[in-house]
Parts: sequence; C-alpha cells; structure tokens
Amino acid sequence: MSTTYVVVTALAAFMAGFSGGAIFVRATFVVEPLAEYGVPQAWWNWLGVAKAAGAVGLVAGLFVPVVGVLAAIGLVLYFAGAVVTVVRARSYAHIPFPLIYLAPAAASLVLLG
Repeated sequence: MSTTYVVVTALAAFMAGFSGGAIFVRATFVVEPLAEYGVPQAWWNWLGVAKAAGAVGLVAGLFVPVVGVLAAIGLVLYFAGAVVTVVRARSYAHIPFPLIYLAPAAASLVLLG
C-alpha cells in the first residue's frame, strides 16, 4: 500500500464525509442546489448516509482492501449519478462540483488496483 494511495484515500474519505455531513446539517450550499435539481427532500438524508458510508468504507479499506474497493466503486457511482442529475436539471455550470468529489474516489480505486 503506497503513501499516495493512503493520502488520496484519506482525502476522498474526508471529502465524502464532509459532503454527507453538510446534507445532515442542511448546509445552504448543498441543499439549495439539491432543491434546484429537483431532488426530493425525502431523499436528502439517504444521500447523506450513502456519502458517509462511502467515507467510512474508504477508511476501513485501508485495513481491509476489499471494503475500500467497494466503497470507492459506490462513491464513483454516486457522484456519477450526481453528474447525471445536474445535467438533467440543465445546471451545466454546476457539473464540476460532483466531478471534484468523484475524482479522488476514482483515483483511490485506481491506485489500489
């Protein structure tokens, strides 16, 4: 396990955890776009849980690699879905935001392999 993998995975876990926590506390910079994109408010907590679980899974993956692989795959799929949601909402200027979160999760997956 390389130092680069550990650093990138820690960054990905921090970013996913931060994003999940921002949903739980209803941070304006997260929930206003969700409402704008048409994401039902009933889904918001579940989206936060998914991000938090991905963050925990990435950290656990430092000790049990298969868990890290599954968590990274889950986060890549989650943020790819976020890109699709942004595109469907025609908020093209917002596309970089989910990509910023997707990148370290994808890099973590690549570096583990």
